[in-house]
Amino acid sequence: MAGNVTHRPTNTGCHAIFRQFLADGLTTIFGNPGTVEQGFLDALADFPEMTYILTLQESVALLCADGYARATQKPTVVQLHSSPGIGNGVGALYQAKRGHAPLVVIGGDAGIGYMNMDAQMAADLVAMMEPVTKYATMVLDPRSLLRTLRRAIKIAATPPMGPVYICLPADVMDAVNTETVVPTSLPSTRVRPGDDDIEAAAAMLAGAQRPKIVIGDGVAWSGATSALERLALQIGAEVWIAGGGDLNIATTHPCLMGSTGHMFGSQSLPIFQSADAVLVLGCYLLPEVFPHLGDLFDPAAKVIHFDLNAYEIAKNHRVDLGVVCNPRCALEALEPVLARTMDEGARTRAADRVAAFTARKVEETAAAAKTDAARAAQPHATMEAFAAELAKRMPSDTLVFDESLTSSMPFNRAIPRTEPGSYFFTRGGSLGVGFPGAVGVQMAHPDKLVVGLSGDGGTMYTLQVLYTAKKYNSRTLFVVCNNTRYKLLDLNIEHYWQEHGYTEHALPPSFDLSDPPLGFVEMAKGMGVPGIRITQSAEIPAALDQALATDGPFLIDLVLTEHTEDHTPGCTCGQ
Repeated sequence: MAGNVTHRPTNTGCHAIFRQFLADGLTTIFGNPGTVEQGFLDALADFPEMTYILTLQESVALLCADGYARATQKPTVVQLHSSPGIGNGVGALYQAKRGHAPLVVIGGDAGIGYMNMDAQMAADLVAMMEPVTKYATMVLDPRSLLRTLRRAIKIAATPPMGPVYICLPADVMDAVNTETVVPTSLPSTRVRPGDDDIEAAAAMLAGAQRPKIVIGDGVAWSGATSALERLALQIGAEVWIAGGGDLNIATTHPCLMGSTGHMFGSQSLPIFQSADAVLVLGCYLLPEVFPHLGDLFDPAAKVIHFDLNAYEIAKNHRVDLGVVCNPRCALEALEPVLARTMDEGARTRAADRVAAFTARKVEETAAAAKTDAARAAQPHATMEAFAAELAKRMPSDTLVFDESLTSSMPFNRAIPRTEPGSYFFTRGGSLGVGFPGAVGVQMAHPDKLVVGLSGDGGTMYTLQVLYTAKKYNSRTLFVVCNNTRYKLLDLNIEHYWQEHGYTEHALPPSFDLSDPPLGFVEMAKGMGVPGIRITQSAEIPAALDQALATDGPFLIDLVLTEHTEDHTPGCTCGQ
């Protein structure tokens, strides 16, 4: 009744939490609403500085936020619903945890007062989230709401970064909150190794005949890319990517050999056993599904590991010098010491190795260009033809989020990347990352075009993101690399047959996605996103012209042939 109407209070936890986010500069929330979060979402209207990005499924919210966090290198807020909502998000959170994305996940609950009732949606929410987060907790008292939130933000943003979860019971949020809002204190991690450790590392590397550097995303996140590129040239070291999802080194760098692979330790083992000195930077050994269980290194090889993640140093394999430090600080301290300690012979040998790497890369690039040109000239659509035409047309500052997997190598040969923050690759093992990741990156850089690539199988995991892209007019070009199969599974099972000595036989029918055919253009149009299907190379130029002229999202269903490239060690697509 009119006489009983009261104005919504502004002194509750529902408002206080937004004031805390604003104090920390966290102005964007990706989410999917639910009933037990209604007070919090109702209060959002009082904070025009905040932007709420609506997604239609929880995994989409998390994967968009993952892309946003990677593009901004800052904590990113995600709002999920209670037990069903966080259950939907578990797989995406595993992806974020493996990739060390600093996501701050908040989720509602009916209230502490209902916890003994075992009522609808009741569950141990913290226990559900603990395996896939760096930190999970529930706020039990209104007087500790902001204190707990600040602790979670600090944990998420402090290396080794990772997602955190804070359960916010409705009665705690609806209670009056009198806490003082202060910015979250983030400890500095600009820590360099001690002088003795730098001297020891230099002594191990200076005279090495077969040095190798193994890198992960700790390089990009610490801003160490330029220092890494200089050091690799200085000591004449091969550089190998281990599980990286960001651009940690220019794909054109002469010392970059490619990736160690993400599946089979038997394929990466020769890389390590041929080295006499190994420098590991910002990664773990090794991010593989079936890693080698024996010794990874030659017994005489010296192994150095610089990382801000103490857990990963010597976790599985021996390390002679392990230092918890910022990779950039370590490399910048190491460079002048190596310049002083490397004798003329060592410098000459390092230069000779770099010259050999350069000559080999020139030869391999020329051979690949010849093959790519031949495939681009074929009448049916190929990634080689598509990427070549896209390279001619896209703006120079275009960003890429790549989940094309078996199409990734020809794409990256046509569109090499040199700047950190310009290219993102799937990591962590989840399918469906490419399109929502691209939307998250584009929202972090609203003035730029983002190209998102995914396979047909991966696209179907998170296709709802097209609705979000349309709703917020995200300038994203979605490319479905449609080979009508889970093609990577074809390649993996073929390796399995070889490893076990089995004769080749029919592939499992569950890998096939051709019947019924997936109508990606029709599905996109159902969410307001224009699209076009390409089956012939001659159709590519006009389709790209139409896509790039569109002010907003656009989908291309690129129907590819059976030709794909295996992800054995040596590819430079980031995985």
